[in-house]
Amino acid sequence: MDRYQFYQICGVASDLAMEAHALLRGATRQEVPGVKEEKESHPEAQVSIITIFNEAGSRALGKPQGTYITIEAPSLLVADPPAHEAVARLLAQKLSFLLTSLEVGPTDPVLVVGLGNWQATPDSLGPKVVGDFTVTRHLFKYVPQSLPPGSRPVSALAPGVLGTTGIETAEIIRGVVDRTQPKAVIAIDALAATDLRRIGTSIQITDTGISPGSGLGKQRTAINRQTMGVPVVAIGIPTVVPAAIIIYEALSQAGSTIFPAADGSQLVQRILQPFGGNLTVTPKEIDDLIGNLAWVVGAALNQSLHTTLLQTRTALPLH
Repeated sequence: MDRYQFYQICGVASDLAMEAHALLRGATRQEVPGVKEEKESHPEAQVSIITIFNEAGSRALGKPQGTYITIEAPSLLVADPPAHEAVARLLAQKLSFLLTSLEVGPTDPVLVVGLGNWQATPDSLGPKVVGDFTVTRHLFKYVPQSLPPGSRPVSALAPGVLGTTGIETAEIIRGVVDRTQPKAVIAIDALAATDLRRIGTSIQITDTGISPGSGLGKQRTAINRQTMGVPVVAIGIPTVVPAAIIIYEALSQAGSTIFPAADGSQLVQRILQPFGGNLTVTPKEIDDLIGNLAWVVGAALNQSLHTTLLQTRTALPLH
């Protein structure tokens, strides 16, 4: 059983467009119609740009039409402040590019939303980012004289999760959007990947919005232009992978004579049966990793949204 068949049978999905594209192209051994891939090389990272042009490409990858930019930076796994600062600058550049393409001006108001659960470390990236960058909307009302010309009103929200609030996250965000009238929403969330090497090292930025929990098979209301009424840029970083992927890789590399057979997926389900067949894993260093990633994303937000009001930080919150 090849990787593509296994993923299909076990219902394994990736939040990363570049993974979905590579998997499908590898299975079919041909280019995916309606999808274009470009590569960039930077000193601090490699960048992949997946563009889905039409409905055929959208169906093939299982992703909405739009642009998906992925920054691959293995240096994010280690304590390397200069490298992290370089990645933050690159992320800020790509974020600014998407905002400009969506006709969001340099002084237009923006709402930043940190999706996820404070109490579950692998899912806490979004809320931590909200506490790690500068908000300014209130300053325009109370101390406008303190702001330099060209400043942007930026507000932030950490709406929690459905299991905590009892309210769909999209409903909470839409209520705030209707009240505050931002020109765009930037949503930050933790993602699920299908490659262990992507955990904490790949940052995806897309202009298509996000469907919280989709990588883990959860059906939630999408947060996008259609549901919010304004453009939504999503920034996501993988923090978990399905355990089924690790089992697949281990058995495949061991040259198992059982796993390639038609019942390979059933073997995985039996192993994961105590967890209902669905288990995700994250590294034990996830606390430190989330702290560093939140700083990188927060620094990128400051650089992209506050060109006239930059907050200088000389040290990363390395624990």
